[in-house]
Parts: sequence; structure tokens; C-alpha cells
Amino acid sequence: MTLPLVIFLAATVVPVFFSKIQSIPVWLAVQALALGWSGTSQQAQLSPHVLVALLEVLVVRGAVAPLLLRRAIRLRIEPNMDLMPSNLFTWATAVALIVLAFEFGAPAMSDRQAFTLGVVGATVAVALLVLATNNSPPAQLVAVLFMENALALFESLLPEPWPWPVHATLSAIYLLTAGVGSWLVGVREPGEADDPLHAAEERT
Repeated sequence: MTLPLVIFLAATVVPVFFSKIQSIPVWLAVQALALGWSGTSQQAQLSPHVLVALLEVLVVRGAVAPLLLRRAIRLRIEPNMDLMPSNLFTWATAVALIVLAFEFGAPAMSDRQAFTLGVVGATVAVALLVLATNNSPPAQLVAVLFMENALALFESLLPEPWPWPVHATLSAIYLLTAGVGSWLVGVREPGEADDPLHAAEERT
């Protein structure tokens, strides 16, 4: 089925072009739901391996990581900025990267494999663009989590799922990235005012 792939791609592209930082945890959860749907839809039967992988996606990527990110964003008390700068240059660059990502996988694979590889490539490319154009700590963390979700989606291209140790390692890395990253995002710099409006008044 290509519908979960379409939803995953939309959960990557829409927030980058049109959403604010504070809405990103919702899109991360949507990505996780699409990721779990895509993984189970390709299996003839729900083996223990598939069920555990689905549980990991829904709990770690669909619930824990978005909640940690939401808490960190609220702790920073920053203006609700765009995830990627809204200007013609960055938008044109993002569109070009997405098109190139789909062209990269098209010649050598079947239709679904090509579309999956295109979604993975587009997600990684857009995430790298966010890293390059937005130095806000929440945006940087979001880009890293997007790339790790793309890596999990890449597993669907493999003839056999990754072994248990690989799955456990990737889950631990993702959880560690979300946990430590959210903690660092939520930490205020020494001397930073608790209220941005108050800080602006003091500077004037």
C-alpha cells in the first residue's frame, strides 16, 4: 500500500513548508503512525517480530518522543517560529531536493520500492535543509528525529527485517536522541531571562 507512504511524506513536507515549531510533535506522531502502518501492511502475517516492531514505533516514536519534544519546546518559552525560513530560495531548494530524491530511486526499482526510497530520500534531504537553514535547537532536534524515522522506513526495502539486536539498538538510539536532545533543548542558557518579553524590555 502506498497510502501510509503518502501520509509519511505529507507529515514531513507539510510541517517544513507551512507549520510552526510548536505543532511539530503532532507531525512526529503522524509519521510514527504511518511508519507502523507501512511496516505491518507489507507482512503476510503478524509475527512476534512484526508486533514488537509495531509496538516500538507506536510507543517510542509515536508517543514518548513527541511528548518529550513538546515539553522541551514549552520550557524554552520562545516565539513560535517557522520550522524552515519562509522565503523563495529555501522553498525552491526544498522542492528541488524532493524531486531529485524521487528521481534517484525510480530507474532501478519497482514502483513501490521506488516510491519508498523516494520518501526516504526526500525526508533526509529536507531534514538536512532544515539543519542548514534553522539554527534553533528545537528545529535541529526535529530534523534529526525526521532522519531517524526515515532510517526506520528504509527497513521496509529490505528482503528480511533487521535482526532483534539491530532493532533494539536503533530503538535505544532514537529514544536516547529524543531524551537527551529534549533535555538540551529545554535547558536555558545562564543569564537568559525566563520571559522573552521581559528580556526585550530590559534591553530597551
